[in-house]
Amino acid sequence: MAAFGDGADVTVVAGGTILMPELTYGRLQPARALLLTRTGLDTMRRENGTVHLGATLPVAALEDAPEPLASAARHVADPEVRAQGTVGGNLCAAHAAEAPRGDLQAPLIALGARIRSTGSGGERTQPVEEFLAAAPTGRLVLGIEFEEPQAGAWAALDRPHAHDYTALAVSACRGADGSDHLAASGAAPRGIRLAAAEAAYAETGDAGRAGRDAVRDAKFADDALASTWYREQMLPVLVGRALSQLEEAA
Repeated sequence: MAAFGDGADVTVVAGGTILMPELTYGRLQPARALLLTRTGLDTMRRENGTVHLGATLPVAALEDAPEPLASAARHVADPEVRAQGTVGGNLCAAHAAEAPRGDLQAPLIALGARIRSTGSGGERTQPVEEFLAAAPTGRLVLGIEFEEPQAGAWAALDRPHAHDYTALAVSACRGADGSDHLAASGAAPRGIRLAAAEAAYAETGDAGRAGRDAVRDAKFADDALASTWYREQMLPVLVGRALSQLEEAA
């Protein structure tokens, strides 16, 4: 979009569930604001085996998406936040001082999603991991796409509370080619792929071994939701649960 340009001094307003508290408490003072409510980016469609998501699609609309994205979306905060918050905003959410954010990052990594964005250098499409690694503050997300998986599963620490963040969750996906993919949220500042766990499961089919190896990819931290020690103990458990559910769904 021409109004976004290279993103310099532009604050993007979509659902506002993350942005509005920042404005209210004076932590953010925008020079310019770009409102996305009438951009037509709020659609989801399936076409020739590919799922296309618009950046301003409400998180609540993902409850009909393929797993593990649907389950992750159903557990984002509460119904009010899910109805207002957007896919693009959740994807780009940076780690908060008190807790991890970006619940949808891990399922999108497991699904092998591709992110279409614009900014300096024009429009581009890149793998979600590459997009997140670049700290996408200067990019405006336009859409997300991924191939329909054979099956998916999601497992998380059960800590129900209004407007709650996810302390730790694991997404598992069996792709169209039959390969299994694992990712986690709450195990690092952003969602991460559990590459060591994937390799262990592909080699041995042992969910316990995959869970133990998953810790190698994590960068745990203490915060208001959980300690480093607790997350390290629970990640192998959640990997095992997600893989068990994946096998049942496949």
